[in-house]
Amino acid sequence: MTLRLSTVILPYRRWSEGGRSAWVRAEQLGFHTAYTYDHLSWRSFRDGPWFGAIPTLTAAAGVTERLRLGTLVTSPNFRHPVTLAKELISLDDISGGRITLGIGAGGTGFDATALGQEPWSPRERADRLAEFVPLLDRLLTEDAVTHEGRFYSAHEARNIPGCVQRPRLPFAVAATGPRGLRLAARHGQAWVTTGDPKLYESGTPEQSVEALRGQITKLSEACADAGRDPAGLERILLTGFTPDRARPLQSLDAFVDFAGRHQELGFTEIVIHWPIPDSDFAADEKVFEQIAMEAVAQLS
Repeated sequence: MTLRLSTVILPYRRWSEGGRSAWVRAEQLGFHTAYTYDHLSWRSFRDGPWFGAIPTLTAAAGVTERLRLGTLVTSPNFRHPVTLAKELISLDDISGGRITLGIGAGGTGFDATALGQEPWSPRERADRLAEFVPLLDRLLTEDAVTHEGRFYSAHEARNIPGCVQRPRLPFAVAATGPRGLRLAARHGQAWVTTGDPKLYESGTPEQSVEALRGQITKLSEACADAGRDPAGLERILLTGFTPDRARPLQSLDAFVDFAGRHQELGFTEIVIHWPIPDSDFAADEKVFEQIAMEAVAQLS
């Protein structure tokens, strides 16, 4: 299978001051999908401009025609399945069926406390995701849904006419633990990973590859338990969080080497961050565009 190359555009610029042009350029460069982060604020960008994911993707849908659009990732930290489903159906309609929902358990960052609550424990995050994803699946595929759950409820929630994409827009489930991998196997059209976070600071690229190999093995086991062929599940690597860090974007050759090693593991899509000066995602824009236009052909 041909490797897909995608990008993630952080929503830190006003639409009139570079926000719009990045999405237009992403389509011109031939990226398969352009994602954005669904956070209320994030890391070092907390004290600067940061815009909402759904409005940003809606605007991006209006200035592009072929480019797929999505979140990497949405989480239950500040989302409810009922309201999220309505926004996603609207967004899928506006885009003409070009939306992918990246979804995960969330973390303990700013999103976890912005609504005034204490951060959830890892167990509670996993518990909530395990209820969130199946309910969202129903909300996007059924005209009317009633559900009484431990964390989320819906009472005759209507979502007519449903998604343009049938039976619904695809889920890309971010997971590394056993419960999340089971969710990916049962409800996902794709699986997302950033690698093993324990290796980011002091691990090696070789250790990272082995850790990812182990994750893919566990994903295959989860698919087998669900009675599903793992070959039918796309595998997405969001780069920038492995020990390689920004090195793959230093040259076309460096990226092709990096992508080739991960393609051999079974990844079907690699996502690179749109360059942001003076940040962890700083990169030479000319090299970035060369990678976007030429790398996939070298990996075919």
